[in-house]
Formats: sequence, structure tokens, C-alpha cells
Amino acid sequence: MALLRPAAVPRADAPTLTKVATPRTQPSLERRRTWERRYVRRLRATDGAIVVCATAATAALDYLLAPSNTHLIGAARVACVVCAAWAAVLWLWRTREPSIVGWGGTEYKRVANSSGFALGILAMLFVVFQWEGLRFQLTIALPVGLVALLLGRWLWRKWLIAQRGFGHYTSRVVIAGTRDDVEYVIRSLSGAGQHGYVVVGATMPEFPAPAIEVDSRSYPVIGSMHATAAQARAWGADTIIVAGQPDDDPDFIKRLSWQLEGTAAELILSSRLIDVAGPRISLRQIEGLPLINVKIPEYEGSAHAFKRALDVVFSSLALIPIALLTPFIAAAIRIDSRGPVFFQQTRVGRDGREFKIFKFRTMASDAESRLAALVSQNEGSGLLFKMKSDPRITRVGAFLRKYSLDELPQFFNVLRGDMSVVGPRPPLPSEVTSYDGTVFRRLYIKPGITGLWQVSGRSDLTWDESVRLDLRYVENWSLTNDLQIMWRTAKVMVAPRGAY
Repeated sequence: MALLRPAAVPRADAPTLTKVATPRTQPSLERRRTWERRYVRRLRATDGAIVVCATAATAALDYLLAPSNTHLIGAARVACVVCAAWAAVLWLWRTREPSIVGWGGTEYKRVANSSGFALGILAMLFVVFQWEGLRFQLTIALPVGLVALLLGRWLWRKWLIAQRGFGHYTSRVVIAGTRDDVEYVIRSLSGAGQHGYVVVGATMPEFPAPAIEVDSRSYPVIGSMHATAAQARAWGADTIIVAGQPDDDPDFIKRLSWQLEGTAAELILSSRLIDVAGPRISLRQIEGLPLINVKIPEYEGSAHAFKRALDVVFSSLALIPIALLTPFIAAAIRIDSRGPVFFQQTRVGRDGREFKIFKFRTMASDAESRLAALVSQNEGSGLLFKMKSDPRITRVGAFLRKYSLDELPQFFNVLRGDMSVVGPRPPLPSEVTSYDGTVFRRLYIKPGITGLWQVSGRSDLTWDESVRLDLRYVENWSLTNDLQIMWRTAKVMVAPRGAY
């Protein structure tokens, strides 16, 4: 017979159960996810249309070259296999992940890598099964389709940036940290409007506090750091950037991440590791301890050998059309003003070695002797001499400078090995003798015809901005970034900014 036990009587001092509720999606997070899903659907539809059109058009071409019912069925079957495999790989490689689309080069890399992976898988299938028509797909559909995919992503990105200019498809941001850290993050984001981050306010340890002024704009301090989650909900923010944490609260970030569940899509930890780019940063975990690895830059090795190979190939190809243009440019220079067609000047390259740089002459032949009389009118900063209306520049020279045509002969310097296609701005010896501190690091790699300074404002940049961009490139360069800078340079030449 089972023993009957009395029901348990709760102790008077026993803790009572509180209601536990799973975090629910807040309006700010739903708004963020809505526009992300809408944009991803557009990418998915575009990618699908491109893949289907590329494979179908290739199958049709294959059939036209050898028309028969049997060949048509085989080409259609292979096209379906290629289409399905390609689409699946694009999905598996997460090429439409919201965190990567719309900015940076990761999106393009994933599209290219996934298409290359699909090419490899299909090539192995061809070797094994010898499917008729697959060779056509490998040699035509995939390469042409890849170019179309990248072009489609680029066009959608241009559309997204334009929409963000109207305030659409943006993330509302709250920044948490000390005043100095918050100002640093805001200043960094101010030139990144195309990324869609709109700062709505900041939380700081010292609250209340006056608004933060950055570049003539005011950003309110909306609460203390401990109230970051509550203020994010009140202000409809879907992104929180933590630029620092309270000294007396080591668990601040962990607790904040819990408090933001259902409210924000992103919790971003900002680092004051100045100008350290993503490829040099990696994360790993040891016994539960998260570690951030920062790779030390290297200035020799295989990557630099590939960079030199790219320089040789690109400059060799570029010198062909340049040779065709040179007679016409030379004639215009000689008709416009007296003097030589080419201008030579001593510049400083890698490791402080001097070399002669070549340009089309854009100034009067006595420009150097007239410089002393114009020094007082210098509009540049630091060691640079710049004038928007320099009287020494000829009419043809102004046109050549505006579209960067005066720098075309520098491809000969690249072929000789004095310069690279992409790199820091080539300095004058007088500038180098005035360098101090870390500025010498600009000379660790070869100077370039173009670079971050060329696509970020050129003559409109201050001396400090120019140095900062050069140092960032020196420490973080990669072949992918070089190709991106070359593409951006082509756009700047068509729509010049800061060229005088």
C-alpha cells in the first residue's frame, strides 16, 4: 500500500515565481527586417533571372549549332542541371546575407567564389558523365552569367545607395560610450552614409550631458549607458554600437545583448584599432575566451609578387591605347603653349629611392621659377602646394588634369618598376625631408598612379587626411582592394571631383 504524503507547504521566505516571457519582436526590429527581406527578394529574383537566361541562351545556342530533337533534349536537361546547381550554390554560400549586401567587397567575393565553386563541381560532372552540352555551359553560361550577376549586384547597390539618400533602407543607430569614443564613431560614420547608418543619439556614462557636435551637426545624448536598451526602444533604433563600457561594469555588454533581444538586429562593438581593415582581423575562441587576432602587415612575399605581376600586365595593356592617344595630346599641348610635351620630376619611391616620374605637361614651361611668387596664395595644407586657380596651368593642362589624362605616361613608370598602379601618392623629396613620426611608413611600398587619395577627394583632402588614407592603404592593401580602387578611379575620371 502506497504511503500518503502530505502536500508540500511553501515556506514563508521561499522566493515566488515570476512571469517569464520570451522576448517579442519590437517595431524597430520588424521595420529593419521588412526592408531587408524586400531587398533580398529583389536580389533573389534578379539572380534567378540571370542564371535562367544565361543557361537557357547557351542551350539554345548549342541547339542552333547542331539542330536535332535528341540534341535539344540533352541541351535542355544539362541547362536545368546547371541552373539548379548554380542557384543552389548561390544560396548555400549565403550571397544574399543582409549583413554583407549593399556595402563592401564581401558580397562580390561570395558571388564570384560560389560561381567558381559551381564551375568546379560541374566540370567534375562533365569528366565523369561526359554530358553533351555541358562544355558549352561551362565555357559560355558560367563566365557570362558571373559578369551579369556582378553587374546586377552593382546596379542594385547603386539603387540602394540612392534610396538611402532619401532616408529609406537605413538603420537607426544609438552609440554607447564616452564622449571621445562616441565622437570618433560618429566621425567615422559621417562619411559612410551609403552604408545606411543614421545616428539618432548617444548614451554616455555622464548623463545628463550636452549634445555632441561633429562636423556642424548636433547629436543628442539621450540617456546613460545603463539605459541604452530602453533608449533604443524609445528612439526606434535597430542597431547599437558600443564604443566603450563603464569601468565599474565588466558584464555590461553581455547584459546589454540580453536586453536588446527583440529590439535590435545588430550589436556592434567598435574598436579604436585605427585603420585596421577587416582582412587583417580574425576572431577565435580559446576555452570560452573570445580573442581578436590582428595580423601584422608584411611588405614582401607572394602577395607582393602577385601585385607586381598585376602591375606588369595592366600597364602593358594600358600603354597600347596610350600610345594611340599620345600624338593627339602632344599636338594639343604644343599648340596651346611653348615647351616640351612631357614633364619629368623627381619623386621618392619605396625605401626612399628617387626616380623620375613622367607626365604630360600641364603648366607653363617656367612654372617652377614662378612658384616662389605664389607660395603666399597656397590653398593646400601641410606640405602640399595647391591652388584651385593656379595661373601656371595651361588651358589644355586644365582639361588633362580634370580627367587625370596627364598621369597616363606614369604607366611607363609602372612597367619599369618605379611605381605600382595602386599605391600611396608619390611624394617630392622636399616633402620626405619634412616627414616626421609615422609618415615614413608611406614609403614601405611603391607609390601608385591611383590610390585611396585619388578616389576620396584628391586635392580637396587636407594633408592629415591624405596621410591617413595612404597609411591605411599601406597596412591593409590587398589585390581585391586594388581592383576596387582601379574601378573607382575609372568612375572618378568620368565624374571628376577635387581635380585641379
